[in-house]
Amino acid sequence: MTSTDLVELAKRRGYFFQSAGAYGGVSGFYTYGPQGATLKQNVENSWRERFQVREGHREIDAPTVMPEPVFEASGHLDTFDDMLVECPECGESHRADHLVEDNTDIEEAESIPIEEVEDLIAEHDLKCPNCGTELGGVSVEDFNLMFETNIGPGSSSPGYLRPETAQGIFVEFPQLAEYARNQLPFGITQIGKAYRNEISPRKSIVRVREFTQAELEHFIDPTEDEPDIERVADVELKLYPAEEQEKEDGEYVYRTVAEAVEEGLVHEWVAYYLGVGKQWYESIGVDMDRFRFRQHLSGELAHYAADCWDAESEVDGDWIEITGYAYRSDYDLSKHDEYSDDDFTVFKQYDEPKVVERATVDPDMSYLGPEFGGEAGDVAAELEKLAERDRAAFEGDEVTVEVEGEERTIPTEKTGFGVEEVKETGEHIMPHVVEPSIGIDRVIYTVLDHAYEDDVVEGEERSYLSLEPEVAPTFVGVFPLVNKEGMDDRARGIADDLRAEGFDVTYDDSGSIGRRYRRQDEVGTPFCVTVDDETADTVTLRERDSTEQVRVPTEDLPDLLADLREGETTFAELDAAAPEQ
Repeated sequence: MTSTDLVELAKRRGYFFQSAGAYGGVSGFYTYGPQGATLKQNVENSWRERFQVREGHREIDAPTVMPEPVFEASGHLDTFDDMLVECPECGESHRADHLVEDNTDIEEAESIPIEEVEDLIAEHDLKCPNCGTELGGVSVEDFNLMFETNIGPGSSSPGYLRPETAQGIFVEFPQLAEYARNQLPFGITQIGKAYRNEISPRKSIVRVREFTQAELEHFIDPTEDEPDIERVADVELKLYPAEEQEKEDGEYVYRTVAEAVEEGLVHEWVAYYLGVGKQWYESIGVDMDRFRFRQHLSGELAHYAADCWDAESEVDGDWIEITGYAYRSDYDLSKHDEYSDDDFTVFKQYDEPKVVERATVDPDMSYLGPEFGGEAGDVAAELEKLAERDRAAFEGDEVTVEVEGEERTIPTEKTGFGVEEVKETGEHIMPHVVEPSIGIDRVIYTVLDHAYEDDVVEGEERSYLSLEPEVAPTFVGVFPLVNKEGMDDRARGIADDLRAEGFDVTYDDSGSIGRRYRRQDEVGTPFCVTVDDETADTVTLRERDSTEQVRVPTEDLPDLLADLREGETTFAELDAAAPEQ
């Protein structure tokens, strides 16, 4: 199946389509139709159940617009860039690293410095995909992906659309830590929109300017907290480490989660979530033969990540990232602690109080005041910080501190430096963060692509989506064989009863029964119920993938469908138990 086939099917059957088509469309923005919106909701709920509910985490919903200082602290204003090359002839902008990847054997050009990308464009005589103009010699520039806006009238309060949902969690950490009673570890999830002003959106919902993320920020004490590896110890991972990627004949490494941790291939917390993630991808229909975990090369690591592995799926011959698993250490919290007026640490209580030596200062303000004037208070504050981090600085006759970029020297005897014993009941620590960040739209694209199947039924070609019942937007279709003898009324009644039981149901009485089956097959509906005139007490239940049918009592239908949806039974088992027709 090509990407063109999938996009055409998605539009025809109401999964997704380009937004604002009546006005010519707008690149990088997509609308989910009735089937797609439900599929998206089902995937999100499935993620929520696995990564939040079962892991004991909690969810928040933060704004999509935040003030500029948040992104100054996070580093996004300085480092959130992609490589842009602009055609000198037609003016079209392109991702320079994508041009290299699409036209050479290089897979991860994002990790290559800009100067080398410029050389590769010239070396391979790469041309503008829009007009064919040669791009060799054209400069490649950094382009910041942030969408800028203003908060309130005028331009005095600049803000940005969030490029990730994570910052909405980090910036509220002091309040969230209170809700968690300052007890580590704890996790916060969020599902919502994020925005990136992509240079060249492509492959429909794979690379867009507005997208949905499902993110978990798991706050831990790096010195004490360990994941419960036993829960996923035997999950086998298909790993593509950085060192293998750098070899000409690099190969995948197959390890269980426990083995990957024991051998030091993957950080233990990241490995734990790789195991959780693989189980989840498989449950929603990602083909494990077209799936891998790839470690980021050093040149492509995000500014906040100490280590990162991507879950990648193969679609239409390309590998796409569907999830990033990052160990963000204390980068985010320490930055917000530095830039904001709040405290982003938690107080860690000792089991028993400890007697420790603490360096203190008691500056002689009668000296500092006349000597430094309005800076006296700042000098005193800097002396206190210096005493905490470097006692040796007070061993000489003079002490030097820096205030607003200028050095200030004070006689040691005027600092009131001393060391005293104090009893401490605990200490303030900066938590580290483990982050699984899922791109919901890319997961949906993967699920649809991997679910697409072709076969021949009764001499006729058939295309269908073999979606897992857990995520299929419609779970069961209900049809009357014909619209007479009360079959349509009975079918409508069954459809209403099943909806009341919580099933996603579609009713269809248009066209031949075979055509109705094909419509539901193509949209991915796992089961169909047909009402005929054989008996008023039974119906025919049809399974999508095999097209097999079994006759079941009407009154048992809700329980049977519930068991099929929850995996308590299979259609094959149901068919084998049915009486001979």
